[in-house]
Amino acid sequence: MTHLLFLFFGAAIVNNFVLVRFLGLCPFLGVSNKISAAFGMGIATTFVLLVTSMGCYAVNTFVLIPYNLQSLDLIMDIVVIALTVQLVEIAIRFISYDLYNALGIYLPLITTNCVVLGLVLLQNSLQFSFSEATAFALGAGSGFTLVLTLFAAIRERLAISDVPEPFKNTAIALITAGLLSLAFMGFAGFAGSAA
Repeated sequence: MTHLLFLFFGAAIVNNFVLVRFLGLCPFLGVSNKISAAFGMGIATTFVLLVTSMGCYAVNTFVLIPYNLQSLDLIMDIVVIALTVQLVEIAIRFISYDLYNALGIYLPLITTNCVVLGLVLLQNSLQFSFSEATAFALGAGSGFTLVLTLFAAIRERLAISDVPEPFKNTAIALITAGLLSLAFMGFAGFAGSAA
């Protein structure tokens, strides 16, 4: 049980997919203008990560490995990711149409979000068990949601702040992302490295 908590904490904070591994920067910079949209995108991505992780684990364990089809691993992972994202998109459209509109093009782009594919490839290379893969996916999604929401809150404050003209918009966003990354790197020795 402690091992799973370390794995969760490591994926969420110590080896954060956005700030340490630099995966998922497109939605990180694109959806982080409003806290509500950022939080919704984080929750949607967390759900996709969790379901995709479990789905890819099942496909690899019960289909690809027993039939010696490991060469189809990447293709099957992408198919599972695409199916999961389509189901999440349909669910969000029915549950909260406002959130669906706020996320815009970034919702279907979860399919190509490198956080999702990176998680699946990393979990396959580390040969996690089902419980480890689930804890890792939940940690990665929680860390993604945390960072996206924190960054959106900071950007909302920056929008009403007196920022010098050359630093407005993207420049101050990248500087802020760098400082946020430095803050998260302070946790580097707590739970070790997942990979």
